[in-house]
Amino acid sequence: MLAPMPKISDEQLASRRAEILEAARRAFARHGYEGATVKVLEAETGLSRGAIFHHFRDKDALFLALAEDDAAQMAETVAQHGLVQVMRDLQDKDAGWLGVQLEVRRRLRTDPAFAASWAEHQSAVLGATTARLQRQRKAGVVRSDVPLPILVDFLRLALDGLVSGLAAGMPTDHLPGVLDLVEGAVRKGTSVPPDLQKEQDT
Repeated sequence: MLAPMPKISDEQLASRRAEILEAARRAFARHGYEGATVKVLEAETGLSRGAIFHHFRDKDALFLALAEDDAAQMAETVAQHGLVQVMRDLQDKDAGWLGVQLEVRRRLRTDPAFAASWAEHQSAVLGATTARLQRQRKAGVVRSDVPLPILVDFLRLALDGLVSGLAAGMPTDHLPGVLDLVEGAVRKGTSVPPDLQKEQDT
């Protein structure tokens, strides 16, 4: 009679899932989404495809899990501290995190199905950013002479540019001062460009 298989605890399952995600992050960062084949994932994780896909339906589900975890953490940081804090935290992110973020942006441009499934996560970050700016505007911290959607887009563009720059090896010597400048640009008391002033007046 065969002995019963030992039961795996929820903690063990969660630990194995986290290990797979960490290894997959390295694989996606080094090889990109297309280059991170199942063989590459097996080599990076040290597990068979059966063990990997026991936790994740397929490679796309694995990548989405990584990106979703990052988006959830980003939305939480935005809600508590703002999008500029997300940018400040990038100094401590490794190549794996940056690689996943670049891959998300690439797939948003080239993969309509991914872009559709990702809309909810984008909305969460944008919603948190907008809500925080609204609260700060009511508190008299954020400038009121520029429409909120433009402030949100400005911060998003700064974040995207920073992710791309850091992934390309941009030096970070002046980064604190640059981010102080970005933060100062949305605070009350900063002068508004003439073209935006015209839009605000119309």
